[in-house]
Amino acid sequence: MKKILLSTTISGLMLLGCSSSQINMSMGNMRLISSSAAPQDVMNFANTACKNDFYEGASFLSKAGKEYRFKCVKAEENEVLTPIPGTTISTAAPAPTAAK
Repeated sequence: MKKILLSTTISGLMLLGCSSSQINMSMGNMRLISSSAAPQDVMNFANTACKNDFYEGASFLSKAGKEYRFKCVKAEENEVLTPIPGTTISTAAPAPTAAK
């Protein structure tokens, strides 16, 4: 019984160290992301989510608690991508292009 209690406590403590990010709302080019991850991880998550939807990337708008608001930007909008303060926008993978 003590072993079961100990393993349950240890696994519960290990889960506390994990962080998660999820899109709560997606309306047009706006994304509301709830996350307990580090700001750079949230920025990377937002960029990936926007690029998967055929945008150039994500531009940070605001933060309230654990909720981040982003605008997905298209290349033809000529908008500057704004990162979360203290983070950078990775340009490792180019944005996907739509087939014509």
